[in-house]
Amino acid sequence: MKSLIIIPTYNELNNIQKLLMDLTNMYPMSHILIVDDNSPDGTADYVEELCRTNTNINLLKRERKMGLGTAYVAGFKYMLSKGYDVAIEMDADYSHDPKEIKRFLEAIKQYDLIIGSRYIHGIRVINWPIRRLLLSYFANLYTRIITGMPVKDGTGGFKCFSRKVLESINLDTIHSNGYSFQIEMNYKAWKKGFRLHEIPITFTDRVHGTSKMSKKIVREAIVMVWKLRLKTILRKLD
Repeated sequence: MKSLIIIPTYNELNNIQKLLMDLTNMYPMSHILIVDDNSPDGTADYVEELCRTNTNINLLKRERKMGLGTAYVAGFKYMLSKGYDVAIEMDADYSHDPKEIKRFLEAIKQYDLIIGSRYIHGIRVINWPIRRLLLSYFANLYTRIITGMPVKDGTGGFKCFSRKVLESINLDTIHSNGYSFQIEMNYKAWKKGFRLHEIPITFTDRVHGTSKMSKKIVREAIVMVWKLRLKTILRKLD
């Protein structure tokens, strides 16, 4: 399989320097795509320099901060245009352990979408304040109840898509970000009859940089689940 690891960045220079080294050492056959939203800290400049000597590392530079969802959509379109078989989503801040990717690549041989889950086999989250943990846990419970989707961690961002899933979804209609982006992609894959499978991961809160979480992202996710449910009822889900 030709695999592409897609990593959105905004001011992640401290993290991306080590992460790219780790990924290229662990997965020399995989390619990496950094989608950078014009980071003021020089993230894109650093990656651009690496691209000159390592053809497995690629960079998409965007003119401004446009959000996580649109970054992944840009990465998915790149993946489809370049002939990759699978796309892996992951954060740049080490909240997603690079060592887990080998399990994703093995599991995707049997399923269509692999979701790294914090909420199967117990709660596997390290260093989150209890308030944020409860918000995430109950957001996933809420999503499951409203949509009926049999996924315990519908908002997680450590995932692996097969090519056929991404080909089946009209990416031009995806405009959500954050939690709601993850919910929307999972839901559309599920409704199209693809095989979703969760594998347990341990999520560790970032050490460097600041979280991109905001009240706007939470509100968007609350509304998104009802939009998806309504579109399904009206048979307008694309």
